[in-house]
Amino acid sequence: MGNVKISYREAIRRALFEEMQRDKDVFLMGEEVGHYEGAYKATQGLLKEFGEERVVDTPISEQGFAGVGIGAAMCGLRPIIEFMTWNFSLVAFDQLYNNAAKLLYMSGGQFSIPVTFRGPGGAGGMLAAQHSQALESLYVHCPGLKVVMPATPYDALGLLKTSIRDNNPVVFIEGEVLYNTTGEVPEEEFLIPLGLADLKKEGKDFSIICWSRGYHFALEAMDEIQKAGYDPEILDLRSLRPMDESAIYETVRKTGRALIIEEAWPRASVGSYVSDLIQRNCFYDLQSPVLRVSQEDVPMPYAKNLEAASLPNPARIMAAVEELMS
Repeated sequence: MGNVKISYREAIRRALFEEMQRDKDVFLMGEEVGHYEGAYKATQGLLKEFGEERVVDTPISEQGFAGVGIGAAMCGLRPIIEFMTWNFSLVAFDQLYNNAAKLLYMSGGQFSIPVTFRGPGGAGGMLAAQHSQALESLYVHCPGLKVVMPATPYDALGLLKTSIRDNNPVVFIEGEVLYNTTGEVPEEEFLIPLGLADLKKEGKDFSIICWSRGYHFALEAMDEIQKAGYDPEILDLRSLRPMDESAIYETVRKTGRALIIEEAWPRASVGSYVSDLIQRNCFYDLQSPVLRVSQEDVPMPYAKNLEAASLPNPARIMAAVEELMS
């Protein structure tokens, strides 16, 4: 058995298919997941394979079907709840925060909640402010939820399968503009543990710490970074809760410098937390302050040129690199 090259979209679909085929208690529910085969076609073919009892089209009622999924998980099933976009999860925020995240604790361990909430997040390309938000910090903030954000098809496939098998509620945020990206995955089945970062590139001058689309922002800037004579290390966290803190400390202690790249707003973000971890645990290893490149602290503009200027881009990343290395 070797490797095959597939898209991020196909990785998500393969994970769903394999887990539904493996376990009859796994079912999928969400808006347009069945007959329309998903807004981003990540559920293509699943209705035909598994039928309407296990691939359930819902009304536009996120709070309602998220609650149904939590109840089903309490009864021993393993629901996968798709939000057409994570922006719409805000309608179901109370269900995730006050029910899914807390029921194991508040029931004294009587109820496990093995539910996976998944769908696309981040900026989608000229979708304006209400549909272009990276909301991961809201969910990382809440004890009881696990939060996963894969950057590549390999990570998407292995991490989604693990998330579906986990006995805790998992927030699985797929990069909205990553569905057409491609990469190699093994033909045979594999799993990736939650809470394990991936060193995507070894380097010596500074550490780029990123996840999801942040990894791709780093790649877009790589030509300019290397032309300037710098050799960065890239650590993809992949899982934000649990988080692989030891991998963060290892890379920062090696290079002495850290640049965090994230798609979200800068205030009270996951990047803020990672920066705090580094400052508290690697202070005497640092040769310069930790820097961050995030979305600008504004609602996402609709205009294409303003959206590009708002997000991390090679120019903004390169400016941070020069400051970091000065």
